Amino acid sequence: MPLSHGGFMLRSQLARFPLTTIVIAQFFGTSLWFSVNGVGQALQQTIGLSTGDLGLLTIAVQAGFITGTLTIATTGLADRVRANRLFAGSAVAGAVVNVAFILAADQLAAGALLRFLTGLCLAGIYPLGMKLVVSWTPRQAGAALGWLVGMLTLGTASPHLLRGLMLALPWQWPLVLASALSLVAAALIYTLGVGPHLPQTPPSGPPWAVARAFKQRHFRAAALGYFGHSWELYAFWALVPLLVARELARIDISLSSVAWLSFVVMAVGTPGCVLAGKASRHYGSAAVARTALATSGALCLFYPLLGSAPPLLLIALLLVWGVSVIADSAQFSALASTHAPPARLGAALAGMNAIGFALTIPAIALVTTLWADQGLAVLWWLLPGPALGLIAMRQAGRA
Repeated sequence: MPLSHGGFMLRSQLARFPLTTIVIAQFFGTSLWFSVNGVGQALQQTIGLSTGDLGLLTIAVQAGFITGTLTIATTGLADRVRANRLFAGSAVAGAVVNVAFILAADQLAAGALLRFLTGLCLAGIYPLGMKLVVSWTPRQAGAALGWLVGMLTLGTASPHLLRGLMLALPWQWPLVLASALSLVAAALIYTLGVGPHLPQTPPSGPPWAVARAFKQRHFRAAALGYFGHSWELYAFWALVPLLVARELARIDISLSSVAWLSFVVMAVGTPGCVLAGKASRHYGSAAVARTALATSGALCLFYPLLGSAPPLLLIALLLVWGVSVIADSAQFSALASTHAPPARLGAALAGMNAIGFALTIPAIALVTTLWADQGLAVLWWLLPGPALGLIAMRQAGRA
């Protein structure tokens, strides 16, 4: 549909600040990701969901995201459909499905299906957001993607903030607001359009040709590092409310503060991503990614050993972990985008996301299932991710 004069004016204004537009839209769109986790305590109290049930709902989102990213990668949709249209359509569909969860929250199977569909929609938001960033600012991919992943982090944390702001209101309100934000994201990206720095012709050859990207040594190293990071990241985020509640209970602070502090622990990853992006200009994305991965890996190892330490110390370590656990993500994506085939960039990033997020499912299942029996010791299940990621990144050199 042709844009009206007003539409052209708005697009020209947004195009003056494309990165700002994309990262705000990413923040709004990804608020759907943990929208149910943000009201998890309320669902446990009002509907009777268990920690395992909440883990299942989280896994359903991840499974939907994996299915979606595999679909757009293997069918070529990621590169054959204009990125802004796929992003906008996914954000609108995600908003509708997220609201529909309210009607099915007391039916675990139906709720899990709707969360699966939410993840399916997110597959058209996150990797397409990365492609849009590269299409507008290809020469500053590390720093630009740092902002983008920072907004993903803030969007993922935002349900805890929304719940903290709306404690006196029914649990449905944060979900409705998250859907409203996703609709705004759709409007912003649809109007902005695609940047000028990508091939304008559809890629040739079969869609599965994207697998050739993994034959490139530097792309493969970045992807393997990303896979290790993925094993740890979402499982840690799923545990954040439990880890926070444990420490607040030890210092006799009301558990109503769990939502606020959980948001802070996750949201500090946003400045971490931005600072990592700036550091990548001086030290290279590979070095920054290795440093962040080593830091979060060390916390996987030592945090359980410090379980009897003062609660404030452990909360401080959670904040450090919140920064380091996500700071490497954009740098892995920047490395991968640099070495992926330009005509298959969307599919390559979507395929890498699909595999990485597939690894989050067993990690989330392990920690949410074993938390009641093992407590802090479940964090050791996360350690293989950073360890194997660091081994893989030895191949990346300085990039």
